[in-house]
Amino acid sequence: MDLVYLLSHVRDEPGNDKVIGIYRSEAAATAAIERMKKKPGFSDYPDGFVVDKYKLDEDNWTEGFFTGSSGGPRKS
Repeated sequence: MDLVYLLSHVRDEPGNDKVIGIYRSEAAATAAIERMKKKPGFSDYPDGFVVDKYKLDEDNWTEGFFTGSSGGPRKS
């Protein structure tokens, strides 16, 4: 099973989520956090880093979605 680790930085303010990178190991993602914590902006919010694990070649979102105006899922 092939896994990747998606590193992002999130804040409570809308539009401030950032994808930092995708790594082959959790250790590599953790090392990236240590590098990024020293950078401007990130150093002010060191607790905003999130690492999510994903399997390659697998759907990670299996449901439809709702838009704010339609009230139901879109059909294609």
